[in-house]
Formats: sequence, structure tokens, C-alpha cells
Amino acid sequence: MRAVVFDAFGRQPEVREVADPVPSRGGAVIQVAATGLCRSDWHGWMGHDPGIRLPHVPGHELAGVVAEVGPDVANWRPGQRVTVPFVCACGRCGACAEGAQQVCERQTQPGFTHWGSFAEYVPVENADVNLVGIRDELPFATAASLGCHFATAFRAVVTQGRVAPGEWVAVHGCGGVGLSAVMIAAAAGARVVAVDIRSRALDLARRFGAAVCIDASSLLGPVAEAVLDATGGGAHLSLDALGSPRTCAASVNSLRRHGRHVQVGLLPPAAGNPMVPMARVIALELRLLGSHGMAAHAYGPMMELVKAGSLRPDLLVTKVIGLQEAPQALVAMGSRSHNRTGLTVVEPGRRAP
Repeated sequence: MRAVVFDAFGRQPEVREVADPVPSRGGAVIQVAATGLCRSDWHGWMGHDPGIRLPHVPGHELAGVVAEVGPDVANWRPGQRVTVPFVCACGRCGACAEGAQQVCERQTQPGFTHWGSFAEYVPVENADVNLVGIRDELPFATAASLGCHFATAFRAVVTQGRVAPGEWVAVHGCGGVGLSAVMIAAAAGARVVAVDIRSRALDLARRFGAAVCIDASSLLGPVAEAVLDATGGGAHLSLDALGSPRTCAASVNSLRRHGRHVQVGLLPPAAGNPMVPMARVIALELRLLGSHGMAAHAYGPMMELVKAGSLRPDLLVTKVIGLQEAPQALVAMGSRSHNRTGLTVVEPGRRAP
């Protein structure tokens, strides 16, 4: 099969022929129809994930068709349309027994623990636990975002953040996850403050329902002060959807009394440990929460809202490219001049013009 491969961290990946994957006894091989390009893929390529072994194929949010299943798979057959959570659970550990597959003790992650979806085919472990069926009318490019960007934001806002109608929600960082969070919070009846340094990202946030947009690049004072002013005292719920020490602290400082901070963006060690303002946490009795994807069994409510048109993940897809263009798109994510907004989707079957 054709796949994007890198042999050293931080060096230019290339598209080349590699061996086709074979399913494990309980696993499946998915023919990749679409896969999203995520900043997590860039972190992996840079060597920020200690679990990656070289050579490596990145990619972790995907949709496609079941190509082959192992002999122990009971619920899936070739030809079915599916997506996959980026955290693939074992289904047998204590966390899985509690229904918390997103923090499985023996989790696997395409594109991190094994070769990923920037390829024509990708293996998935424990298929009966991890595959999610998608309806025929849902485009693969849209469905690809449901494995990471959109599902991660949905659980962060709805389950972990417990958003309520009328609340103020601040979203720090309007990339794919952040824009998804804006859309989900607005659909839940919240008033959203979107924070970013890119005007195009804020334009999309406004389109997706943000009541207030703050351009952090033009502020004279701290971001948190701007959010406090805009919300009349602070957000009830605030999310760091970027993942940096600065945005983490800004999110916590943006909260009102009894507010909830949800950390969604990854904080790789290379960026340094964030200085969380714990004095404010104590004084205002704030709650700090993490959010790590969403288990396959929890997709139902989100999928129903997508089906009803209340949520529009299709609007997040702003660019579709072929596999040959993926290496440069991955590298560009780390450039200071990179200003791509929304979600770039790679379609391995798409040929360059």
C-alpha cells in the first residue's frame, strides 16, 4: 500500500510503498477513505510522543470501510462504513469495565502506538470495542473528524464540562478542536467567547455561533481580563483547546467563581509545564478537569445531533488533499506562517491534479 512514512523525527516524510497491514485475531483492517490532519500528528512527527518507534506512519482520525477482520471479531464484516475513536480500548481492563474506554489502561492509538491512517489501509485493535458505524449519507471527509476533533470537543464540552444553556463558555484556541467546541457549546444554548490570534479562525468561530470573538494578538492586556470583561465576571466553563502553558493559565484565569476549566489541548513536555494559578483555584473554588477523547459506546448522542443537523462537523472541513500532499501539510503545521483554519482532510484515494 501507499503510505506517508518518516524515518527520523522532524525530517521530511515521504509517500512510499509499504507492506499491507494484517488484522490481529480481534482486530480489523480499515481501507482509509479520509483521515484528518491534526496537530497531534505534528507533535508525533516532532518526537514529542515517547511511544513512537521509527520508521512510522502518522494519522489517527479516520473514516473508511472495513476491509478485513480477524477470526475473533463478531460484530463487523467487510464493506461496512466506520470511524474509530483515536483511543482504541482493550475492553477488558478496570477502566473499560467502568465504561471509561477513553482512558483504557492498555489503549492503542493509530498513528502513535502503531502505524496510522496516512495510508491506504490501517489496522485497528479490538474491533468489537472500537469501531463506530456511520450512515451511508455521511461523507467520509466529515466522518473522519468524529474520531478525534469533534468527538474530543463533544465530550469535553458536554460530559466533562457539563455545559448548560445560558452559561458563558470561553474557548481558547480555535483550531479544529476549538471550533468544534464553539459549535457544540453554541448548539447547547451557551454563550461562547472565542479566543485566537488569527482573524480567519475567529471568522469561522463567529459563523459557528460565538457571541464574542477576541483577537489575542491585538490586546493590550491579558486575555483573561478581556474574557472577564466580555462575560461580566468570567466564564462558567473555559477550555484550553490549543495546549500551551499560556493558554492553560489564561483559561483558568478566565473563570468566575465555581467555574470549570477543561484541558483539551495536549501539553507536550517540550513546551514546559504550565504554571496553573492555584491561588485562584482555591479562592474561587474552581474545578480543573482533563478530557481525553470519547469512547466508541458514547458516540450515539453526538451522532444523533449530527443526523438532525443540530451539529455540522462538515463545516469544519476547509481543505481536502491527496496522500501525496500530506507530508508537506504535516510539516507546515509547525511553521510560524501556518495559518490554516478548520480541518484539512487527507483522502488517500485522491490523486494530485
